[in-house]
Amino acid sequence: MKLSILIPVYNEESTVGEVIEQVLAVELPGIEKEIIVVDDGSTDGTAEVLKKEQSENADLVTVYSSRQNFGKGMAIRIGLKYATGDITLIQDADLELDPKEYGILLTPILGGRASVVYGSRFLSGTNRIPWKSRLAERILTLLIRALYGVRITDEATAYKAFKTEVLRDLDLHCIGFEFCPEVTAKLLKRGHTIIEVPITYQPRTRVEGKKIRFLRDGLIAFYTLLKYRISD
Repeated sequence: MKLSILIPVYNEESTVGEVIEQVLAVELPGIEKEIIVVDDGSTDGTAEVLKKEQSENADLVTVYSSRQNFGKGMAIRIGLKYATGDITLIQDADLELDPKEYGILLTPILGGRASVVYGSRFLSGTNRIPWKSRLAERILTLLIRALYGVRITDEATAYKAFKTEVLRDLDLHCIGFEFCPEVTAKLLKRGHTIIEVPITYQPRTRVEGKKIRFLRDGLIAFYTLLKYRISD
């Protein structure tokens, strides 16, 4: 069994090296890992950090770089082209989520109970989640239930794991943060069951580099979920 870990990154000089080191340190018995990092046109020192990580871990870490910043969705799509694993897991380049929880995410897939797993920040009562995030996710939860008849507590979670063939079959078109609603809409429309597992979460602020914007990206998610409900 092989796991492809896709890390889209844009201007994460201060965290991406530590994230890669944490991913490298994760022990998954019987599972081979590959780390595919896509630098989405970073303008800070991210490229230098990635060059160092790749040179020191050439057998496990591969870096692909774009001269232009497109968005998270495009970076994931690029990384997916090069993934050779049976399972693909999305890992953000910040330190909000803990790679030591990969086992929790992978267990339902490895046990044959699921082909898709989302790590939900809202299923753990100990997480400090900003009220804007709680409000936005509650609205999206109600929308998904209304459009698709399914209750998902954390559509926007950064931790998503898939059988690679399932993710590739979705024919994604996302460029930016609409990756999450597009992949969710297409999975549900194709009849896939999304299993959620609780994960821990350490949110960061805009000052610390948080890139998502609740109003703008919330409206994009709303539109994307609606669009793919009535079209393919």
